[in-house]
Amino acid sequence: MNRNAHSSACWRIDSQDLPADFSAEDNCALSRLPDNLGLGVSSVYSLAPALNYIETRYRPSRDLAVWARTDAAEPRMVVTLALEGQSRYTPTQGESIVFREGYTSVTIFNASEGVREYAADQVVTQLRFAVNMTWLAQAFGADKLPTLFEPAARTRQVSFRPISSAGLTAAQALLRCPVSSPAKSMFRHGQALAILAAELDHLFGEAPDVGGGGQRDREIAHQARDILYAEFVDPPTVEELARRLATNPCKLKQLFHRYFETTPYGMLLEIRMREAHRLLEAGRQPIGLIAELVGYHHASNFSTAFTRYFGYPPKRIAKRD
Repeated sequence: MNRNAHSSACWRIDSQDLPADFSAEDNCALSRLPDNLGLGVSSVYSLAPALNYIETRYRPSRDLAVWARTDAAEPRMVVTLALEGQSRYTPTQGESIVFREGYTSVTIFNASEGVREYAADQVVTQLRFAVNMTWLAQAFGADKLPTLFEPAARTRQVSFRPISSAGLTAAQALLRCPVSSPAKSMFRHGQALAILAAELDHLFGEAPDVGGGGQRDREIAHQARDILYAEFVDPPTVEELARRLATNPCKLKQLFHRYFETTPYGMLLEIRMREAHRLLEAGRQPIGLIAELVGYHHASNFSTAFTRYFGYPPKRIAKRD
C-alpha cells in the first residue's frame, strides 16, 4: 500500500492486498477496506458456472485507487448497476469508464488490468455481474454474439443507459435478500437472471420490425439511442448523430419512429426529464444546478420543460424534500 505519487490525499492499493475472508453462511468471498482507508466491503458470489455476482459497498475516508487485474480464458461481459455514488475504472489499455449513479454500464474484455477510483466520503453501492461468451450463447443464442464480441484485447464499453425499472426492482430485492440461509443462493441466482434479462434485452432482444427493416437498421437505431443516453448533457444534433452512424437524418428519424415510437428529440427529452426527476428526489442539489446537470443552460427553460413533461414544476419535488 502506498500513496499515489500524484496526490498526497489519494491512496493506491493492490486489490490482492485488501483483507480477505470467506463467509460460509453466504458462501461468498469477502474483501474489505483496511480500517485506515474507511468503510467498505466487496462480496463475490459464484451463482453458477461462468456467472459471478459482485456486490460492492464502499465509503472510503480518502480518495482511493484500487489496482486490479483479471485474466479470462475467453472474452467476458460485465454488467454494472451503479445504485449509489460514482466510480471510475481506468484500464491500462482502453478508455476510462465512469460508473454513474442510476445507470447500467456493459463492458467487454479479454483481460482487464487497471485502477478503480473512488472519491473520499462518497457512498458507493454497485452490483456487477460477470459472464463469459459460453454463458451468453446459452442464454441468448450464439448468433447474437459476433456483433458485440469483436476482437476485444482492450476493455471497452458497449452500453451505458439508465437502470431499467425491472432491473432496479430486482436489484433492490437482491440487496435485501429476504429469505432464510438455505434459500439465499437460489434467490440470488433468480434475481441475477432477472437483472441480466432486463439490462441486456436491448442488446440481445428481438425488436419488432414494424414496416420492414433489417438487422443493420436495428443496430443503427439502438446505437443512436445509446449515444443519446451517454451524451444527453451535450448531445449531438440529429445531423451529427446520423453522420456518426453513417446514415442520413431522414432515415434516422424514421428508425426512431419504427423502433421507439418517438423522435430523437423526444427521446432526449425523456432521458433528461427522468434524470432530472431522479436528482430532484435525491434532494442533493438546487434546481439551477440540476438544470445544468441535465443539459439546460437556463434554469427557467428547464423549469418550463419539466412542467410541460410532468404536469407540475420541479420546485414541488424540491420543497417536498
